[in-house]
Amino acid sequence: MVSSKQVPLSEAYWFQEGPGVRNWQFTTSGVKLLNVGNITKDGSIDLDKTDKHISLDEAEGKYSHFLVDEGDLVIASSGISFDEDGMLRTRGAFIEKKHLPLCLNTSTIRFKAIDGVSDLNFFKFWLDSFEFRDQVSRLVTGSAQQNFGPSHLKAINISLPPLTEQKRIASLLARADRLRSLRRTGRALGESLLQSVFLEMFGEPRTNPKNWKVEKVDKHIKSIRYGTGSPPDYQEKGISFIRATNVKQGTIKAEGLVYISEEDAEKISKCKVNAGDLIIVRSGVNSGDCALIPPEYDGAYAAYDLIVEVPFPTNHFLNTAINSQFGKEIIATLSRRAGQPHVNSEQIESIELPFPPLALQEEFAGVVARVEGLRGRMSEAERQGEGLFESLLAEAFA
Repeated sequence: MVSSKQVPLSEAYWFQEGPGVRNWQFTTSGVKLLNVGNITKDGSIDLDKTDKHISLDEAEGKYSHFLVDEGDLVIASSGISFDEDGMLRTRGAFIEKKHLPLCLNTSTIRFKAIDGVSDLNFFKFWLDSFEFRDQVSRLVTGSAQQNFGPSHLKAINISLPPLTEQKRIASLLARADRLRSLRRTGRALGESLLQSVFLEMFGEPRTNPKNWKVEKVDKHIKSIRYGTGSPPDYQEKGISFIRATNVKQGTIKAEGLVYISEEDAEKISKCKVNAGDLIIVRSGVNSGDCALIPPEYDGAYAAYDLIVEVPFPTNHFLNTAINSQFGKEIIATLSRRAGQPHVNSEQIESIELPFPPLALQEEFAGVVARVEGLRGRMSEAERQGEGLFESLLAEAFA
């Protein structure tokens, strides 16, 4: 095994925090300012997320030493959050030529490797290691938002193997990272496929090019009721209890799923859901998100959401329609009427949609079944990719 030497981070890497540019200095053109929001969770730079600039004169004068270079690694040092393991995780990305010219701003820090000592790719992966996250979690300041800066980084140590070993580890982790990124992309494509098929078969609901009969939703559902607003105590095992956070992109996600006891389930029997029912989130930022209850959650119970019983195959059509761009716009309009994002059963029943013939809806339901099978395999592949990366990460920085 190659040995590592623990050294202060400041002896292994050069780093610099961005200046505190004031609001009155912002311009709409000139040199773009790098903000925390420009550093995405997937490790890339998205400069379209903000439009703050400083003048060319200031960038080349007062702030010239804050202009980033191609190949710099930049990270967010503010607004970072705790993961489920109780430790902080920041976001980092490399600067590319297409991003320049670009100037650091407050709460962003850039890093450079020291020639002959360190490798910047190694460092990017090290930011996800236990060694870094444990140290920074104990050093950060702030209650509502966690923040750290150069003074905290100077108090952090890094276990640094020889440079050749750093490069080998970085190369190995980069391959695993590309694999999991490809699997994420595959799942995202699978999630957009149904919307494309929906538009191809039924046309855009807003313009109704196929001239289907426009009717209110209440003519096509059996019943609509509310989940419980007073959830029982959660258990480590038991009966699945579906909350709003589990309703995403037209499906029920297992992440964050909780359970309740049989005794508590009997007290909220009206909240029981069956395979094929629709769950519609009633309130919050994801108000209106809709998902079909899959067979594996038949007999589960629902929290503070709308439970809609819809006959097959209309349940598949309605689920995709509500999750379409057209459906989201309708829900957004309904939600605003309540003063805050919130929908009720009467509003859902009043939605008007062009309903195609049942035979065509049934054909679409068959497509849904095939796509769901594909998405399931992609999700499992993504889970395996994440597991492989985390395992390699833990081994590399043990």
